[in-house]
Formats: sequence, structure tokens, C-alpha cells
Amino acid sequence: MRNFRAPWRPPALLASSRTVGRPWQRLHGVRYATLEAGEDDAGHISTKPNEGILFFDNVFPLKLQWLVTTPWQAEKSLAELTNRFNRPSLVAADPLKIMQRAYQKAQTGPESGQSTTVTEVLPRLKEGGAFVKFTYEAETTAKDVEKQIKAYLKENQIKPWWNPLQRMRANLVRGKPWVEDLYRLPSSRLKVEFLPTASGAEAAEMSQEQLFSFFRQYGKLADIVPQPPDSKILPKFAYLDYFSVKPAVMAKNCMHGFTVSEAEGGGNLGTVLRLTYERKAKAHWIRDWLSSHPRIVIPAAIALGTGITVAVFDPIRTFFIKAHIEHTFHVTDNPVYRWFKAQATGLLTTFRHRKDEDLGMEAIWEDRKENIEQIRTWLMETADTFIVVQGPRGSGKRDLVVEQALKYKKHKLVIDCKPIQEARGDAATIDAAAAEVGYRPVFSWMNSISGLIDLAAQGATGMKTGFSETVDSQLGKIWNNTATALKQIALEGRKKDDKDANLGDDEYLEAHPERRPVVVIDNFLHKSQEGNVVYDKIAEWAARLTTSNIAHVIFLTNDVSFSKSLSKALPDRVFRQIGLSDCSPEVAKRFVITHLDSDPDDLDVEGKPQKLTASQRRKDLGELDEVISLLGGRLTDLEFLARRIKTGETPKRAVQAIVDQSASEILKMYLFGVEESGRQWTAEQAWLLIKQLVTRETLRYNEVLLSDTYKTAGERVLRALEQAELISIVSSNGRPTLIKPGKPVYMPAFRLLVADHVLQARLDLAILAEQIKIETAGIDKYENELHLIGELPKQPPELAERVKWLLGKVQTAHAKVEAYERESGTLKKVLMSEY
Repeated sequence: MRNFRAPWRPPALLASSRTVGRPWQRLHGVRYATLEAGEDDAGHISTKPNEGILFFDNVFPLKLQWLVTTPWQAEKSLAELTNRFNRPSLVAADPLKIMQRAYQKAQTGPESGQSTTVTEVLPRLKEGGAFVKFTYEAETTAKDVEKQIKAYLKENQIKPWWNPLQRMRANLVRGKPWVEDLYRLPSSRLKVEFLPTASGAEAAEMSQEQLFSFFRQYGKLADIVPQPPDSKILPKFAYLDYFSVKPAVMAKNCMHGFTVSEAEGGGNLGTVLRLTYERKAKAHWIRDWLSSHPRIVIPAAIALGTGITVAVFDPIRTFFIKAHIEHTFHVTDNPVYRWFKAQATGLLTTFRHRKDEDLGMEAIWEDRKENIEQIRTWLMETADTFIVVQGPRGSGKRDLVVEQALKYKKHKLVIDCKPIQEARGDAATIDAAAAEVGYRPVFSWMNSISGLIDLAAQGATGMKTGFSETVDSQLGKIWNNTATALKQIALEGRKKDDKDANLGDDEYLEAHPERRPVVVIDNFLHKSQEGNVVYDKIAEWAARLTTSNIAHVIFLTNDVSFSKSLSKALPDRVFRQIGLSDCSPEVAKRFVITHLDSDPDDLDVEGKPQKLTASQRRKDLGELDEVISLLGGRLTDLEFLARRIKTGETPKRAVQAIVDQSASEILKMYLFGVEESGRQWTAEQAWLLIKQLVTRETLRYNEVLLSDTYKTAGERVLRALEQAELISIVSSNGRPTLIKPGKPVYMPAFRLLVADHVLQARLDLAILAEQIKIETAGIDKYENELHLIGELPKQPPELAERVKWLLGKVQTAHAKVEAYERESGTLKKVLMSEY
């Protein structure tokens, strides 16, 4: 290659090249076409006799392929990139410079005398290379030029600065390359289609050996995949898989449009090869492995999800629980709010009055001052035990503990078991428990979804994965986070310079019981007959709090059998117990009078108290001494009485109205209002207790169980009636002994019901019918046994006493039936004669 010349183009030709949308540049007389759609946007590069085309790779980085996605800037970007990559400092990667240097080296070589001219350079930004069109003289061939360039590149190892590990390569274009600017990015897989050279002719399908001989020279092949034999797709094709993209780019640009002659196996008329990039499907081996091993993947995913939940959500939930206990987001606890409230107190004194309840309860707290001080004393002790405040509903347990005993306790948490126990469904139960302690965020709806996932995984793997959680486990998480928050609150006051700074956390909490928060569990064992899962978890959690010295725990319950449930959690501890009963008549009277005297109407126009209080102006309050004993000392009933007296009713009339209302409640709740299937007792069983309590006021527990009406599930019925508050059961040494009315006001209500002859006749008739049924069943049983004995062929003398006993039982039962029927007849006459 002795004479390397740059072409001369006439001015007219250059002018014609400056068309709109076809930017170009001249460098050393060589035209750089910067459009990627071929010459004249035809998609091809035209060649004349004695012209050839070389394709150089590694001219541009393949990472610049994203530029082809901006069609309105692609051509402009090509021109700028060509100038940038062909700067004098980077000319090592310029195909034109490479051919110039190859010519200079060939001047002294054995092939001197050859003459080659570069006429055009067509960059291919999308494929990272460039086409170089050249002319050669008649005494040489295009293959000689290719050989010379490849030898030069092999010897000099030209490596671009942006790809120092791979050298530049060049190959002669043997086919008719298709230069397109479509959004088809290079791939390591090529699709080779076999086309006929003329319409109507047949193309020969290349074998793997033939394809290997044509395409191996461009790079190492990974696989050759022929078309399936049974495929009907035309034209026929095959897939070529290279190990990398660059050999595939070189092969596609050099062999596209190549005609395989008959001698090379192309058939009678030859076969044209059409090459396109084929997007190779990835193996997805990770996904396939995951889907093929569910017994390993699903537990691992659960463990990972659990770990993320603990690491991310648990600190957030602990923060919200602390904020709930410390009232961080409560406006009323804000110092600014308290200051404004204190400043406005003096201005609003005239228009502000203390609540009736606050004034009325002072008499109650004065009477129970000893209980309040006892609770405060227990909270200062280090003993890890429960404090239980037991009393009937309406006895003021919560107000006694929260508003009085813990009045000055800063950190206290009140958990009401009632909304948790009454929640319907697992999600509602979890939401209710979370709301009581401020646990958020809570994803209770995930319980249903996780159950479906667990069911699907069980069908796929044949075993449960444990992904779904029970209410028991989710409640355990809520209580565990709450325990963590309580411990952090208890340890907040520690300082490094304290005298006991060397103590561990557990030793510090044990030595400072005053630092522990107080957890108040209200309505414990509320509706315990419906399930004990919630109460068992709370009792176990409370036991951990006390034994770990994290917090003091106070249970508020109206169930006298609380020791059975709490003993499971702390079997080796004695409970600190306070029993609240109804107020004495003196305290009850003082409570009602205090309510009356707190009426705002007792103030004159100037806001000053009148000379006489409401109780002093009332002439009928002397009746309180007579009616208080009927009403009893239940706080809810006393408040109701005070409100009715304020409306102008006399104490007797107010108490009579309360008694009438209680009687109506008893009829609706225990006798007629509830269907038999919705309660655990019958109307006859409840009525029998009402009649007997009217006669004796207290009943022996075991004596009631001996009656015919309570022979079946008697204890269960009595516990259900106690839970429904018709009766209250008094225990002694843990053993039930006495039965009393559930409320003091129920006793006069019982008398009122028994005094109704029609009601008594109706319910007594039902009891007699049940007793007649029981005795008749006994007679049938005795007669059947006598019948069996009578069928014996010979009566043994040993059965004489048995026969005599059976006859006596039949006689006694028959006498009872006759008496019951006579009494029933009398009751029927009452029902027929009275309304």
C-alpha cells in the first residue's frame, strides 16, 4: 500500500452533500457521514467496482446506545461525538488514522506498490463501530486490504481509552449491510434467515457446520440453534449465540446480505443470509431456583420479613406506646396550654362550676380513704405481686384507683379489657388491643391475607409454613412491645453520676419501685365465659411485668373467682386484694345531699351562694332515711336517685321509680326478654332464685344446687346469673357459700315481682310443669325396672327389698305429681280470673 490518497471531490458534489438533515464534515478530504440511516436514507451503502467496505469495532462505547432513544437529537449528537472522539489526542481509535498508519508501514513491506484510497467513513454509534469505504486498484483485491489492516491491528493492539481490555478489530464486509437507525439494540444472539436470490426460487437451509465455517471467524460461538424440524415458519432460520455482543455486531455488519454460492452449499441459485439481532431470553436461574424450592424459600422469606418487621416497625411502635403512656401528643399536658389555662382560671371562676360528680364523690373517697392509702403504700414496696381491687359493677373501682390512688402518678397505663373481649373477629380484637396501649402501625388486615398465603403454601409444599399468626401470637407481640416501652420509661431517670449508677437495669428497678410505671387492667374477666384467651395473655404478661420489676400491675374486676385465672400466671404469689362493697347508709345519704347542694341554681345573680342550700330548703329529705336502705349503697343507683330528686321528685317517689325500672329490667333480661338459645339459664331457674331471695334474703349455695330445678348444670347456671348481675355469690376461703341479689335495689324489685299474682302464677306454673316432668320421668324409670324384675321366671328373695324400694319411690313420686297438679290447678284459676 505504497500510495495512500485522500479523495478529491468536486465542489458540486460537496454542495450536493449539504442537504437538510444530513450534517457532515470533512477531515483530510474524507467525508464523515453522521447519519445512521445509510446513504440517502436508503439503509444501504453503495459500492462501485474496485470499492470495498471495512467494519471497525470499538470505535464508540456501546454504553452510548441510549442516545438513539432521542430521535430529535440523534443526528446532532453524532456529529458532536465524532468530533470529540476524533480529537488529536484520541486519534488512535480513528479508522482513518489506522488505515494511514497501516499504509505508512506497508511502504517498506512486501506489498509495496498497492494503492488504497479511503472515500467515506460511516460511524455506527448504536453498534459502537464504523464502516470505512475504500477504493483499490486493479492489481489488488479487497481481501488484501483486509489482510493488511488486520495484521496491523494485531501487531499494534489498539485499545481505546474507555475499553483498555479489548482491542480494536476490523473485517471486510462480504455482504450488503443494512444500515438502519431503528430502535434495535445489539444483542449477543443473531437470527440468520435463509432467503432465495430470486422470486419463486428456493433457498437452501444451512447446516450447523456451514454456519460455523462462515461465522466462527468473527468470534467464539457459544451455540448454534437450528430451526426445529417440525416448524412450519418461513423463511427457514437458525440462531447464532456468541459469548459477547461485539462479535455478534461484527458478524451482523459483515455477513448481512451475503450470498452463499452453490459451491458453498447455497443451492442451485444460491442463498442470501439475512441477519438480525434477537433479544436473548435470560436464563432466570435465580427465579427458577426460588420457585423450585418453596420449602426453603418460603421459611427464609418469612424469617427475612420478620427480621425487617422487628428492625423497622418495632422501634416505631415502641415510640408510639411511650407517647401514649407519657401523653406526649396530648394538648392538655402541654406547658403552654397549662399556662393559659391557669391565667384564665381567675377570669372564668364566675362561670365555671365543679361537676356534681366531683363534689358528690368526695364523700365516697373520704369513706374509702384507707383503701386509697393502702394502694399507695403497696406501690412503694418492692414485692413483685399483683394488686387486685374487686367489687361489683358501679362500686367506683376505676375512679378509686386511677383518679385517687394514682392521682399524682405521672406514668400510668390503663387497659380496658371490655372492648378487647367484645370485639368480633380476629382483626377487630387486634385493633382493640392495639388502641388500648397506643400500638401503631398495626396491620390487622394482614392476618387474613397471611392465612390465604399459608393455605396456598401448604398446598404447594404439603406443610404449613407458619406465615399466618394466631390472635394469641399477635397479642403477644403487642404486649411485648408495651413491656419494652414501660421498661424504657422506668429507666429514663437514670444518670451517670447517681450513687447506684453501677447497678444493672434489673437491680436498679428492683431498688427503686417508685420509678416503675403502673399498669391498670380494668374490667378483667369481663364476659369470661365467652373465652379466656385474652385474659390468659394479659395475666401472663402482667406476671412478667411484676416479676421483672418493670411495672406495678393493678387488676380491677367484679368477678369473685379472679384467683383461678391469676393463679395460673403467678402460682407462687399471694395477691394483694382490696374488696369494695356498697356504701353504708350514712355515706350514701351524704353522697346524695352533696349532689343536691352542688346545683348551680343555688347561686344568686351575683354568683354568690344563697343563704340556704338545696338540702336545707327541701322539706322532704327526711324520707331519705327510710328509702336509702331500699336502694342500698351502689354508686350508680345513688347518682340516679340524686338526679331524680333534683327534678323535683320526693325521695320515696324517686326510689319507687328506680325499683319499678329495675323490676322491668329483670323481666326483660332474665325472664322474658332473651330467647332460651341466647342464655345459659331458663326463666324457671331465675324465678326460683327470685322467690327464695324474697323469703330469706340470702340463700345457701349448696342448698340451691340440691333443688330439682338446678340438678342439671347447676353451678354453670349460677355463675352465668352472677355474670349477668342477677345475683352475687359470696365466697369464704375460696369456696362459694352464699347467694345474694346482684344489686341492693334488686331486693325490693324482687318483692314487687313476687307481689304480682299473675306473674307469679305464670312462672310458678312453669316450675310445676318442669317438676311434674321430672317426677314423671322418674316414675317411668322405676316402672321399667319393676317390669324387668316381673319378667323373671322366678322371683329371688334377694330382690324383695329392691322391689319394695322401687314401689316406695313410685308412690312418693306419684304423690308429688298429684300435689303439683292440684297446685297447678289453683294457679290456672288465677290466670283465668285475673289480668
